Amino acid sequence: MKRIVKPSVFLLALFFVFAAALPQARAYQWKLDPDHTNFFFEVKHIYSVVRGSFDQFSGDVSFDPAAPEKSSFAFDIVVKSVNTHIGKRDTHLQSNDFFAARDYPAISFRSSSVKKGEGDTFLVEGDLAIKDVTRRIPLVFTYHGEKPHPLDDKKMVAGLDTTLVLDRLDYHVGDGKFYKLGVVDKDVKILVSIEMLRDR
Repeated sequence: MKRIVKPSVFLLALFFVFAAALPQARAYQWKLDPDHTNFFFEVKHIYSVVRGSFDQFSGDVSFDPAAPEKSSFAFDIVVKSVNTHIGKRDTHLQSNDFFAARDYPAISFRSSSVKKGEGDTFLVEGDLAIKDVTRRIPLVFTYHGEKPHPLDDKKMVAGLDTTLVLDRLDYHVGDGKFYKLGVVDKDVKILVSIEMLRDR
């Protein structure tokens, strides 16, 4: 006996076939708010703590907390924008004693995976490139939420931050001379604080 397939069943099956073939939607595309995004650092100098920041940067963030596997992070930091509020020290940091900014003008990070962590955290793994060294590192971002921008009803705003400690000598930021003298520590504490925007 010949089996008859109802048109509605056939159309439904056809829909699922085509839906499966379509590319998965990307996470929301965000733009960094440059006035409220910061790349801070601090390092010990003998007995004091020197704090600074990199003031010029760019970034591409695709992020959806409900679908972290579709998310990605990319940052580029201009080395010459280092700012510790003392010009002589900033010039020294740009020299071959530290960042060699003429030969290596940018610090970059490119994520390779984004996963949900505990609570409001997301685990972002990726490649950090400083000078001639690229290393795979894990970042734990805390997600602070998303809401309509209080001052711009056409925008949504969201916030993330992460902290980490890097051994600057692992990235050839210095040859260890000042560390051995007890002048500049090798461990650098970093705070990345991000405020980002998208259209509503």
